[in-house]
Amino acid sequence: MRHEHERHRHDLPARGGALSALALSATLHCLTGCALGEVAGMVLGTAFGLSSWATVGLAVVLAFLFGYTLTSLPLLRAGMALGAVVPIALATDTVSIAIMELVDNATIVAIPGALDAGLGDLLFWGGLAFSLALAGAAAFPANRWLIAHGRGHAVAHEHGAHGGPPTAVVAAAAAGAGLFGAAVLLAEALG
Repeated sequence: MRHEHERHRHDLPARGGALSALALSATLHCLTGCALGEVAGMVLGTAFGLSSWATVGLAVVLAFLFGYTLTSLPLLRAGMALGAVVPIALATDTVSIAIMELVDNATIVAIPGALDAGLGDLLFWGGLAFSLALAGAAAFPANRWLIAHGRGHAVAHEHGAHGGPPTAVVAAAAAGAGLFGAAVLLAEALG
């Protein structure tokens, strides 16, 4: 068992384009969970009229919850016990989600009026889309470094259970969201 574990660890790329591709996949996987939680938190906080800080807090909690859940589900489906899965999910996603949440929420707070905009307002959705795309870009270098050093998403890869939507689909959605958000913010800035 240990030999198989070590062999799989050595199969992960340590540099170059293969490492960047794996880091991109890991970042997009993490961004999926963060985006689901962030959007749910922002929508719920806005719909219930919570203060800006309460809305941000709810979004952060849900982003971590959704991120950890997306990592945990394939491991649980592979037959691992919850007690074994929790430390793997924490090791895999905590740094990436923390970076994404810091960048995402700092960005959304910095966009004038974005948190005060209603759910029917393009500024709300454009600001959220732009901030999430920026957060994913900010987390990529950290994910690349972590994987190269056998940490972060490398921990989940050691167990051979992966899941989530295809990388190309998430990449296209993230790029589209980033462009949409940038267009909305540019239009807001130009009046």
